[in-house]
Amino acid sequence: MKGLIELVITVAVAVALALLIQAFIVKPYRIPSPSMVPTLDVGQRVLTNRLAGNPSLGDIIVFHPPHGADLGDGVCGNPNQGGGHNQACDTPTAQESQQTFIKRVVGLPGDKIQIIDGHVSRNGVPEKDSYTEPCSPGTASCNFRTPITIPPGEYFMMGDNRPDSEDSRYWGPVPDKWIIGVAFFTYWPPDRIGFL
Repeated sequence: MKGLIELVITVAVAVALALLIQAFIVKPYRIPSPSMVPTLDVGQRVLTNRLAGNPSLGDIIVFHPPHGADLGDGVCGNPNQGGGHNQACDTPTAQESQQTFIKRVVGLPGDKIQIIDGHVSRNGVPEKDSYTEPCSPGTASCNFRTPITIPPGEYFMMGDNRPDSEDSRYWGPVPDKWIIGVAFFTYWPPDRIGFL
């Protein structure tokens, strides 16, 4: 009987520790769309560090987008920016979505950016983006030539699959309080295991 009680307690403690780690330290996510191809494929699984603090340029982030982004209609807080305009969205809607997205940080608070043929120019310096799926030259959804400035405490996110990603170009930067964590490791499928 004593051995059974010890086993139950051991299992309960292990389950509690696993839940605490997932809730506060490391959380797994499955890639739901092709927006991060070629870096991450649909169905690939990653681990996210929830204690990473403020993200750095180039980090792959899991976050809650602004409300409307989850509906696929690219709602910008400024109706004169985003899809169909010459300027990317610099004003997200005020409400946070409960959906989780995963994208790359291409603009930090205070940065001035513009997007030409899917390539980001940050503070006048072109992004080194060999990891991206390129846009065809002249594609309207890949060109936001009028510069924007990223507001304080917000981050501009884009998918690596530049022609096929619903991202900050359409619904604006993401406030730091909506960021869940930094993806740092991929563990599925086995042939893609490694650090990001």
